[in-house]
Amino acid sequence: MSTFINLSNYFEWSLLITIISLLLVILSFILSWKNRFRLVGISGFMIVLTVGLFGLNIGLLNRHRIITSSSSSRVYDNASDQIVISVEPSITEEELFMALREAAQNYFVYGRSAGKDNQLTLRARVLLHVNEKEDLPLYLGKAEQKLNFHNDNHPEINIQIDKNAFQTLSQYLNNMNLS
Repeated sequence: MSTFINLSNYFEWSLLITIISLLLVILSFILSWKNRFRLVGISGFMIVLTVGLFGLNIGLLNRHRIITSSSSSRVYDNASDQIVISVEPSITEEELFMALREAAQNYFVYGRSAGKDNQLTLRARVLLHVNEKEDLPLYLGKAEQKLNFHNDNHPEINIQIDKNAFQTLSQYLNNMNLS
């Protein structure tokens, strides 16, 4: 289930309330109100809340969604430079291209450490059920993206789709339909 939370709206309101509470604190010290130290506590809490919302608004919860891509799920991630996603067997080459692009944009974060070749490799696979006890992974394509933090605006994503794997997948699906 995907939910959309507009954190920028919450951040703006929180910032406004924080500024108002800080002005009330200044006013309470000038006029020597009894509740001035309570207002200091409230203002401190609002500052912490506003900073937290700002941090979330920066990009922790931002996910790219490409409408024409097929759904995929992450099945392996070594938290460094390799990710494997699982896609549906009925996927087309265009949908796979868009799913790889979407996943590369979503899983590229600053916390990933660079591997031996300084790039994030994302591979898409389908499981073929050979018999009751054996499943065969078939890798349909991969996306490679440099873990270069200097050019963040338009990261270059190199997407390769394996045509032979799609032929194998279509033969497998045809055999499954015949039996």
